[in-house]
Amino acid sequence: MSTTAEAGGMRGAWSATFGVLQRIGRSLMLPIAVLPAAGILLRLGQDDLLGVDGLGWDRIAEVFAAAGGALLDNLPLLFAVGVAIGFAKKSDGSTALAAVAAYLVFDRVSKVMFSHSGELKGTVVEMVRQEDGSLKETIGYGLKNPTQVLGGIVVGLMVALLYQRFYRVKLVSWLAFFGGRRFVPIVSAGAALVLGVVFGVVWPTLGGWIDDFGDWLTGLGALGAGIYGVSNRLLLPFGLHHILNSLIWFVFGTYKGPDGVVHGEINRYLAGDPHAGTFLAGFFPVLMFGLPGAAMAIWRSAAPHRRGAVGGLMISAALTAFVCGVTEPIEFSFMFVAPLLYVIHVLLTGISMYVLAAADAQLGFSFSAGLIDMLLNATKDNTRHLWLVVALGVVYFFLYYAVFMFVIKRFDLPTPGREREEDAPSESDAGQAPGPAT
Repeated sequence: MSTTAEAGGMRGAWSATFGVLQRIGRSLMLPIAVLPAAGILLRLGQDDLLGVDGLGWDRIAEVFAAAGGALLDNLPLLFAVGVAIGFAKKSDGSTALAAVAAYLVFDRVSKVMFSHSGELKGTVVEMVRQEDGSLKETIGYGLKNPTQVLGGIVVGLMVALLYQRFYRVKLVSWLAFFGGRRFVPIVSAGAALVLGVVFGVVWPTLGGWIDDFGDWLTGLGALGAGIYGVSNRLLLPFGLHHILNSLIWFVFGTYKGPDGVVHGEINRYLAGDPHAGTFLAGFFPVLMFGLPGAAMAIWRSAAPHRRGAVGGLMISAALTAFVCGVTEPIEFSFMFVAPLLYVIHVLLTGISMYVLAAADAQLGFSFSAGLIDMLLNATKDNTRHLWLVVALGVVYFFLYYAVFMFVIKRFDLPTPGREREEDAPSESDAGQAPGPAT
């Protein structure tokens, strides 16, 4: 009896933890959604497009680069706001205001703490020339916080939890004005002060561990890229891949460029790091070419009398994947009804990531590996072996198509259009494509 109760308790604890992780993963999609705007604006403002080596519109290029850089430089704040809104239940404008207030307090308090840390002092302190010509150490409140987007994520989660706890709180009559939602920014600012002190104490060690892990993973080269590709697709059905993506894209790896220090594969690639993009290039053959090939296979293997309806869904999903890099409508059409196909997809993703990283191919994106990002970054200085990315993509289109067609028919898998008639969607549902996981 006790063993059964313990097992049930463990399952309950795991389910609760898993549910929280899923909510975190979903909440990360809101701030990530700003990346296309940031990436496009920043890219258009670079020298080879609107700048001196492109159209020669230097002043216009400066404006675009400044607009995109403003978003990328403030990603921690955007993550704090986005995660707070996305994670909190029944969130509203007060949630966003509380997140802004909390992050501003957290940023300054943590920098004050870091200024007394031997490991991090150099990241938050700058020498400012005084009126008498002498130099004085001053905390650079405009400098990037060493906690990067992780600090923003933690602040966002804290604010979301405080919002859920206090948005209906009632205070004594003479303080009633500050009750309810108005109380959330106040308590969030106070909690952020404590959080800033805690981070000031633990981050020198915790941040070192995270950097070491990131250096280890990126130091594996092609193997590390393959591991990331497999892990990314394995976590997608549970909505947890955004947590891993946030670490790879915005935390792991450091590049000291002309505009300062940046972290993460996407940020480093956009900043011109000559070694960034190897952990991103392998997604292009899969998302732009492979999964559209899988969609075509699902369409062509459907029952003849249902091929028209399935074709409409799959062709539109394939175009979305090719142009925008959004592939969930295709993946969710087979991952649960035909898990074997998803296992094949996971392995092929890892192989693509490994092969292109081993070939030193570099191509990045601001949002996802679609045609828009490929065209924007095709002429970028640190893009390498674009022809190989496209060539592998063409191979992957036919490979996915052939493998999916064979496996679907060989094992009689119930992909869309092949279900039993009683399980088939009604005609009213035929025109509705499965929504993205996020």
